[in-house]
Amino acid sequence: MTDTATSFDVNDQNAPSPREGGEVADLAADRYSNREMSWLDFNARVLALAEDRRQPLLERMKFLSIFASNLDEFYMVRVAGLKRRQEMGLAVRSPDGLSPRERLAMVAERSRELTLRHARCFLTDIEPALAAEGIRILRWADLTSIQQQELSEYFHAKIFPVLTPLAVDPAHPFPYISGLSLNLAVLVRAPESEIDRFARIKVPNNVRRFVVVSQNAEIAEYLPLEDLIAAHLAALFPGMEVVEHHLFRVTRNTDFEVDEDRDEDLLQALERELVRRRFGPPVRLEVGEDIDPSILALLISEIDVQPEDVQQLPGLLDLTALWQIYDIDRPELKERPFVPATHPRFAEGETPKSVFATLREGDVLVHHPYESFATSVQRFIEQAAADPNVLAIKQTLYRTSGDSPIVDSLIDAAEAGKQVVVLVEIKARFDEQANIKWARALERAGCHVVYGLVGLKTHCKTSLVVRQEGGSLRRYAHIGTGNYHPKTARLYEDFGLFTADERICSDLTDLFNVLTGYSRQTDYRTLLVAPHRLRAGLLDRIEREIRLAKQGRPAHIQIKTNHLVDEILIDALYRASLAGVRIELLVRTFCSIKAGVPGLSENITVRSILGRFLEHSRVFYFANDGDPEYWIGSADLMHRNLDRRVEVLAQVTGPNVDQLRETLDLAFSPDTSAWELQGDGRWVRSGGPKSIDYQEVLLKRLAPRSE
Repeated sequence: MTDTATSFDVNDQNAPSPREGGEVADLAADRYSNREMSWLDFNARVLALAEDRRQPLLERMKFLSIFASNLDEFYMVRVAGLKRRQEMGLAVRSPDGLSPRERLAMVAERSRELTLRHARCFLTDIEPALAAEGIRILRWADLTSIQQQELSEYFHAKIFPVLTPLAVDPAHPFPYISGLSLNLAVLVRAPESEIDRFARIKVPNNVRRFVVVSQNAEIAEYLPLEDLIAAHLAALFPGMEVVEHHLFRVTRNTDFEVDEDRDEDLLQALERELVRRRFGPPVRLEVGEDIDPSILALLISEIDVQPEDVQQLPGLLDLTALWQIYDIDRPELKERPFVPATHPRFAEGETPKSVFATLREGDVLVHHPYESFATSVQRFIEQAAADPNVLAIKQTLYRTSGDSPIVDSLIDAAEAGKQVVVLVEIKARFDEQANIKWARALERAGCHVVYGLVGLKTHCKTSLVVRQEGGSLRRYAHIGTGNYHPKTARLYEDFGLFTADERICSDLTDLFNVLTGYSRQTDYRTLLVAPHRLRAGLLDRIEREIRLAKQGRPAHIQIKTNHLVDEILIDALYRASLAGVRIELLVRTFCSIKAGVPGLSENITVRSILGRFLEHSRVFYFANDGDPEYWIGSADLMHRNLDRRVEVLAQVTGPNVDQLRETLDLAFSPDTSAWELQGDGRWVRSGGPKSIDYQEVLLKRLAPRSE
């Protein structure tokens, strides 16, 4: 579920003040929900999918892994940011009125509750169900003598040489514990002594976590790597008695800031900060529930965490590793596979059509993953790279994959003599190293590579192709809600607009001039672009619906977004609700608005849909008195997106609005299964056994099945 699953920005609480005047002053002081708790509520919904026995078994296990990955990132960034503010003595309260200390206390309590529920779900439900299907996670004592002998040989050949026991005594200081690594805390004793000595062994992270014991079409048995190491501790401490051992894991602050005003070379500055990220302060310590209290006290002291930062859990630590088991070839325990459809405008039967010829006939809207990324976005760039009439390609890259066909095509285009301009956002969190690699590869191929604007991340998803056609130039564009990432395009739900509309293409030309040069343009013909006009453009449209409602005309707003925390827009939506505007919101993760509160938000409903695919698109609908507007783009309703990023929203017009209308109607249908936000802040799952599965309906509507 990460974006992966879900990105965080600890500076988002530095919000612009709500606009003065109007009815804002009359709104309730407690009108914002706590942001951290809303995220934990989201991860609770992910956990509910793991607990749902209607889901295929391996899909349930996958959601356990997603929950764990999400929580890791939440601690590495969001909790880390709160801790930093508390340690700096910054008592700035969040919009919901809480101090960093109060927010941390709430997070610790709720997180502890969810992690215990998560661990027990695996131990008491999913692990036994896996065993019933022949998929077993064994312990050393469960193995036969022959299996133990085989794995001992494997240990001595493949694992033992890379292990390094680190003693702790006056001559050996407590070792540095890297973030998210698994470690064994070991107590050993000399035969002639009664004094226990502490040592630490890092479980290698470049070896698969689950060692295969046996595997065939019906049986798959695994041994956790830490169990294999623990069974051979005597080989690591010859001549010593191994008294006991316990597993532990540390989460560290991985957030950092680059001084862009000070550093002349952003690439070098970022590489320096990436090294520092490894040594961020600890924010969480995970241990087994049976850990010896004296060892726990030592870990708390030496790692320097607070007792409230400790999570004692039953069973395995770090369930993110369950993805390894998900890869097993057991299709009957997974969702039915499907092959994304090629948009009918891009093919005649099995024969691909020219994207450029298609767009000269009109715009095309694609919906991933139901409609193929490879035969739309990827083909657009590939055809542009291979077309001798294409003179230039301009591209933004925020995240892409390790074997990116998009990057390969851009390199091919540059080597063919085309002008290729690529904005690689090297500050994309957790993808910085990969993006630095791509930037250098593109530069070596002759592409013009830029790294964005000082003080801003470039988050928009845009591509522009300039083509010679007869005696004139014609431009073609793609604007999307998701990254140019072929792997996540199979898992993330997103929209993409292809167009040859001259106004949109002119706007993108101007935007690329802003990104690559010294242009200060802030207004565009058709696009809403952050950080200058996007929030204002949305506010103008909300105000228009308010005016219509006050005139007694139907007024309606629908918004589909990942996050909604911007106070100015939330207040505008509250005022719209009070004016009688019907407001329907589909929010995946962070959500600070309150729904259905008398005297504040009676006309606001908030839903959240989670499922097989990660809902990632941003869609905005305004009824506009019978002349509706539909917008798609890259921006969530957060301070970072509206104030500190380059974002783009594009209006969808013509026949393509029918697809957006059908999608929104389905998402907000009372027959569609979803979580609904209640007036008291609880999320309640709606729909019974006969309710509609939103994503399943779209699969049947847009993508053919493939067994």
